[in-house]
Amino acid sequence: MDGITLALDASTYAGTVAVARDGRCVSERSVAMRGKDEERLMPAVAAALVDAVAMPADVRRIVCGGGPGSFTSLRIAASIAKGMATGLDVPLLSVSSLALAAVEAGTGRWIVTIDALRGDAFAAGFSWDGVRLEVLREPALVSAPVVAEIAAALGALHVHGSPHARAAVALLASEAVEVVDRALWEPAYGRLAEAQVRWEAAQGRPLTP
Repeated sequence: MDGITLALDASTYAGTVAVARDGRCVSERSVAMRGKDEERLMPAVAAALVDAVAMPADVRRIVCGGGPGSFTSLRIAASIAKGMATGLDVPLLSVSSLALAAVEAGTGRWIVTIDALRGDAFAAGFSWDGVRLEVLREPALVSAPVVAEIAAALGALHVHGSPHARAAVALLASEAVEVVDRALWEPAYGRLAEAQVRWEAAQGRPLTP
């Protein structure tokens, strides 16, 4: 795709940013998402654009990792992506964070997992040949001990995912990336936030109908 593409992902406790020009990654940044005193992802976006010698007005599309993963980190990335896409009036696209991790793993058949805490993992299966991404198993919340069984059944290797926004550049022309509604889109968190779980347990009812 022509022009500047801004990609970001924060499905784990590492937030990543990549800027591509005409389909080639020209800058990237990675930051910790658990800072107590500051939000680090938006400054990383600004720095990546400076590194790419680009202005926000140059951005033609924004791609955001859509989870599953860390509730708070995903919300931060989604808010930045939606706010910038709306302000710049450019398309917002979403891609599975697990798909990003599969591309980062390299060519092959993969069961990709992201830690979901409580002894669980978010898992999905992919085949990646460097051009085409095939979904072998849709993302799901599974018990961590069964991941090896799933991998064996699919003839895939298990990799604990490290999604990076730069992988979105390789997937831009694929069906893995989809245009979403800037106003309505939310990441697929994969499970309820811890705060919501505690609230519902204390109140004895769902937070929303």
